[in-house]
Amino acid sequence: MSSRAAKRRQQFLVGEKIRELRKARSLTQSELAGKIGIQQSDLCRMETGEYKVSLDTLFRILAIFGINIGEFFRESTQAAGGGGEEVVSLWRSLDARSREEVLDFLRFKCQQNPGD
Repeated sequence: MSSRAAKRRQQFLVGEKIRELRKARSLTQSELAGKIGIQQSDLCRMETGEYKVSLDTLFRILAIFGINIGEFFRESTQAAGGGGEEVVSLWRSLDARSREEVLDFLRFKCQQNPGD
């Protein structure tokens, strides 16, 4: 994945997580935007990944939801299909030959999708 594509993906994931938190607390975009001091249209663009969420704005949002930045990104990574814990657990259960096969497969997949 290119650096630019990775940044866009991060913006999208942050926005998606903000939307999930907002909806879980039954807040409209207008209500949340008012609480953090931004325009509803700007919040909409942040949630869709069109606008980058500034750190200051993110901290105001986290304060509204009562979570810290570590919790926010830990949950975002898991929601994004991070699945890292499962991958590590499965990896550890493999013998050396199977691990090499998995690595060969991953290398093959990465060569198929350079720049994704």
